[in-house]
Amino acid sequence: MGNMKLYMAPGSCTTALNILLEEMGEVFEAHVVNLPRGDHLKPEFLAMNPKGTIPVLIRRDGTVMTELLAIAVWLGQSSRRFWPEDAAAQTRALEIMSHVTATIHGQGFARIFSAGAFGDDPDTQAMGRRIVAAGFDWLETVLPGEGYAVGSYSAADAVLFYVEFWASKTRVAMPPRVAAHFRLMLSRPVVGRVLKEEGYRPEQLLEGA
Repeated sequence: MGNMKLYMAPGSCTTALNILLEEMGEVFEAHVVNLPRGDHLKPEFLAMNPKGTIPVLIRRDGTVMTELLAIAVWLGQSSRRFWPEDAAAQTRALEIMSHVTATIHGQGFARIFSAGAFGDDPDTQAMGRRIVAAGFDWLETVLPGEGYAVGSYSAADAVLFYVEFWASKTRVAMPPRVAAHFRLMLSRPVVGRVLKEEGYRPEQLLEGA
Protein backbone atom coordinates (compact mmCIF):
# COMPACT_ATOMS: atom_id res chain seq x y z
CA MET A 1 0.00 0.00 0.00
CA GLY A 2 1.26 3.47 -0.85
CA ASN A 3 0.99 6.85 0.84
CA MET A 4 -2.30 8.67 1.12
CA LYS A 5 -2.92 11.41 -1.44
CA LEU A 6 -4.77 14.65 -0.70
CA TYR A 7 -6.15 16.66 -3.59
CA MET A 8 -6.41 20.18 -2.24
CA ALA A 9 -6.15 23.91 -2.91
CA PRO A 10 -4.10 26.22 -0.67
CA GLY A 11 -6.23 28.46 1.53
CA SER A 12 -9.40 26.47 0.88
CA CYS A 13 -11.39 24.24 3.21
CA THR A 14 -8.80 21.55 2.49
CA THR A 15 -6.42 23.40 4.82
CA ALA A 16 -8.28 21.64 7.65
CA LEU A 17 -7.30 18.23 6.27
CA ASN A 18 -3.74 19.34 5.58
CA ILE A 19 -3.52 20.30 9.26
CA LEU A 20 -5.03 17.02 10.47
CA LEU A 21 -2.74 14.87 8.34
CA GLU A 22 0.30 16.80 9.57
CA GLU A 23 -0.87 16.55 13.18
CA MET A 24 -1.16 12.79 12.72
CA GLY A 25 2.41 12.61 11.47
CA GLU A 26 1.05 11.02 8.30
CA VAL A 27 3.29 10.79 5.24
CA PHE A 28 1.06 11.84 2.37
CA GLU A 29 1.20 13.37 -1.08
CA ALA A 30 -0.41 16.78 -1.52
CA HIS A 31 -1.71 17.42 -5.04
CA VAL A 32 -2.73 21.02 -5.72
CA VAL A 33 -5.94 21.36 -7.74
CA ASN A 34 -6.00 24.65 -9.65
CA LEU A 35 -9.69 25.54 -9.48
CA PRO A 36 -9.57 28.76 -11.58
CA ARG A 37 -7.84 26.75 -14.33
CA GLY A 38 -10.55 24.10 -14.13
CA ASP A 39 -8.40 21.20 -12.95
CA HIS A 40 -11.40 19.83 -11.05
CA LEU A 41 -13.33 19.44 -14.30
CA LYS A 42 -10.68 17.49 -16.19
CA PRO A 43 -11.43 13.84 -17.03
CA GLU A 44 -8.67 12.46 -14.82
CA PHE A 45 -10.04 14.33 -11.81
CA LEU A 46 -13.67 13.46 -12.55
CA ALA A 47 -12.63 9.82 -12.75
CA MET A 48 -11.70 10.08 -9.05
CA ASN A 49 -14.57 12.32 -8.02
CA PRO A 50 -17.45 12.72 -10.50
CA LYS A 51 -18.78 15.59 -8.35
CA GLY A 52 -15.80 17.69 -9.45
CA THR A 53 -15.15 19.00 -5.95
CA ILE A 54 -12.32 19.12 -3.47
CA PRO A 55 -11.16 17.64 -1.21
CA VAL A 56 -10.40 14.17 -2.45
CA LEU A 57 -8.45 11.76 -0.27
CA ILE A 58 -6.98 8.59 -1.73
CA ARG A 59 -6.42 6.21 1.17
CA ARG A 60 -3.50 3.84 1.46
CA ASP A 61 -5.60 0.98 0.10
CA GLY A 62 -6.48 3.05 -2.98
CA THR A 63 -10.09 3.77 -2.02
CA VAL A 64 -11.41 7.27 -2.59
CA MET A 65 -13.04 9.54 -0.03
CA THR A 66 -14.74 12.87 -0.77
CA GLU A 67 -16.51 15.54 1.29
CA LEU A 68 -14.63 17.50 3.92
CA LEU A 69 -16.80 16.46 6.86
CA ALA A 70 -16.57 12.74 6.07
CA ILE A 71 -12.80 12.84 5.58
CA ALA A 72 -12.18 14.89 8.72
CA VAL A 73 -14.24 12.52 10.86
CA TRP A 74 -12.49 9.49 9.37
CA LEU A 75 -9.05 11.00 9.99
CA GLY A 76 -9.97 11.96 13.53
CA GLN A 77 -11.33 8.51 14.32
CA SER A 78 -8.56 6.57 12.59
CA SER A 79 -5.85 8.50 14.40
CA ARG A 80 -7.38 7.56 17.79
CA ARG A 81 -6.07 10.89 19.09
CA PHE A 82 -8.18 13.50 17.35
CA TRP A 83 -11.70 12.29 18.02
CA PRO A 84 -13.42 12.44 21.44
CA GLU A 85 -14.26 9.18 23.22
CA ASP A 86 -17.29 10.56 25.05
CA ALA A 87 -20.55 10.18 23.09
CA ALA A 88 -21.80 13.65 24.04
CA ALA A 89 -18.54 15.24 22.89
CA GLN A 90 -18.68 13.27 19.63
CA THR A 91 -22.18 14.59 19.01
CA ARG A 92 -21.10 18.16 19.75
CA ALA A 93 -18.10 17.79 17.43
CA LEU A 94 -20.35 16.60 14.60
CA GLU A 95 -22.82 19.41 15.28
CA ILE A 96 -20.07 22.04 15.07
CA MET A 97 -18.44 20.52 11.99
CA SER A 98 -21.77 20.15 10.19
CA HIS A 99 -22.75 23.75 10.84
CA VAL A 100 -19.34 24.99 9.72
CA THR A 101 -19.33 23.06 6.45
CA ALA A 102 -23.00 23.25 5.48
CA THR A 103 -24.00 26.70 6.70
CA ILE A 104 -21.05 28.98 7.52
CA HIS A 105 -19.12 27.73 4.48
CA GLY A 106 -21.81 26.40 2.14
CA GLN A 107 -24.29 29.24 2.60
CA GLY A 108 -22.19 32.07 4.02
CA PHE A 109 -18.67 32.16 2.65
CA ALA A 110 -19.85 30.65 -0.63
CA ARG A 111 -21.84 33.85 -1.19
CA ILE A 112 -18.87 36.01 -0.19
CA PHE A 113 -16.40 34.24 -2.48
CA SER A 114 -18.69 33.25 -5.38
CA ALA A 115 -21.59 35.67 -5.38
CA GLY A 116 -22.28 35.08 -9.07
CA ALA A 117 -23.19 31.46 -8.43
CA PHE A 118 -26.22 32.68 -6.46
CA GLY A 119 -27.69 34.88 -9.20
CA ASP A 120 -27.62 38.61 -9.86
CA ASP A 121 -28.76 39.89 -6.45
CA PRO A 122 -26.37 42.72 -5.46
CA ASP A 123 -27.03 41.88 -1.80
CA THR A 124 -25.56 38.38 -2.14
CA GLN A 125 -22.22 39.10 -0.48
CA ALA A 126 -23.86 41.07 2.32
CA MET A 127 -26.24 38.17 2.89
CA GLY A 128 -23.25 35.85 3.04
CA ARG A 129 -21.67 38.00 5.73
CA ARG A 130 -24.89 37.93 7.72
CA ILE A 131 -25.02 34.14 7.51
CA VAL A 132 -21.40 33.84 8.66
CA ALA A 133 -22.00 36.27 11.51
CA ALA A 134 -25.07 34.31 12.65
CA GLY A 135 -23.06 31.10 12.48
CA PHE A 136 -20.33 32.60 14.60
CA ASP A 137 -22.93 33.85 17.07
CA TRP A 138 -24.18 30.28 17.45
CA LEU A 139 -20.63 28.97 17.90
CA GLU A 140 -20.17 31.53 20.65
CA THR A 141 -22.92 29.78 22.61
CA VAL A 142 -21.36 26.30 22.35
CA LEU A 143 -17.61 26.90 22.49
CA PRO A 144 -15.93 26.79 25.91
CA GLY A 145 -14.54 29.97 27.43
CA GLU A 146 -11.04 28.70 26.72
CA GLY A 147 -9.43 25.67 25.14
CA TYR A 148 -10.54 23.52 22.25
CA ALA A 149 -14.02 23.04 20.84
CA VAL A 150 -14.99 19.81 22.62
CA GLY A 151 -12.33 19.53 25.30
CA SER A 152 -9.14 18.01 23.93
CA TYR A 153 -7.87 18.86 20.47
CA SER A 154 -9.89 17.11 17.76
CA ALA A 155 -10.83 17.14 14.09
CA ALA A 156 -13.54 19.66 14.99
CA ASP A 157 -10.87 22.26 15.76
CA ALA A 158 -9.19 21.92 12.38
CA VAL A 159 -12.55 22.25 10.61
CA LEU A 160 -13.56 25.25 12.70
CA PHE A 161 -10.19 26.86 12.04
CA TYR A 162 -10.60 27.15 8.28
CA VAL A 163 -13.67 29.39 8.52
CA GLU A 164 -11.96 31.45 11.22
CA PHE A 165 -9.03 31.80 8.83
CA TRP A 166 -11.39 32.91 6.07
CA ALA A 167 -12.99 35.42 8.44
CA SER A 168 -9.59 36.94 9.19
CA LYS A 169 -8.91 37.29 5.45
CA THR A 170 -12.30 38.83 4.64
CA ARG A 171 -12.54 41.04 7.74
CA VAL A 172 -15.59 39.30 9.16
CA ALA A 173 -15.70 40.00 12.89
CA MET A 174 -15.33 37.03 15.22
CA PRO A 175 -16.97 37.10 18.66
CA PRO A 176 -14.68 36.60 21.69
CA ARG A 177 -14.75 32.81 22.05
CA VAL A 178 -14.41 32.21 18.32
CA ALA A 179 -11.50 34.67 18.17
CA ALA A 180 -9.87 32.99 21.18
CA HIS A 181 -10.14 29.63 19.44
CA PHE A 182 -8.56 31.12 16.31
CA ARG A 183 -5.61 32.44 18.36
CA LEU A 184 -5.23 29.09 20.10
CA MET A 185 -5.08 27.28 16.77
CA LEU A 186 -2.55 29.76 15.38
CA SER A 187 -0.31 28.96 18.35
CA ARG A 188 -0.06 25.30 17.32
CA PRO A 189 3.26 24.67 15.51
CA VAL A 190 1.67 22.41 12.89
CA VAL A 191 -0.93 25.04 12.02
CA GLY A 192 1.80 27.64 11.52
CA ARG A 193 3.81 25.26 9.37
CA VAL A 194 0.85 24.35 7.19
CA LEU A 195 -0.10 27.98 6.66
CA LYS A 196 3.46 28.78 5.59
CA GLU A 197 3.46 25.79 3.22
CA GLU A 198 0.23 27.12 1.70
CA GLY A 199 1.70 30.59 1.22
CA TYR A 200 0.46 32.52 4.25
CA ARG A 201 2.18 34.30 7.13
CA PRO A 202 0.68 33.10 10.43
CA GLU A 203 2.39 35.86 12.42
CA GLN A 204 0.38 38.47 10.50
CA LEU A 205 -2.85 36.58 11.17
CA LEU A 206 -1.97 36.37 14.86
CA GLU A 207 -1.34 40.12 15.02
CA GLY A 208 -4.80 40.83 13.68
CA ALA A 209 -6.64 38.18 15.69
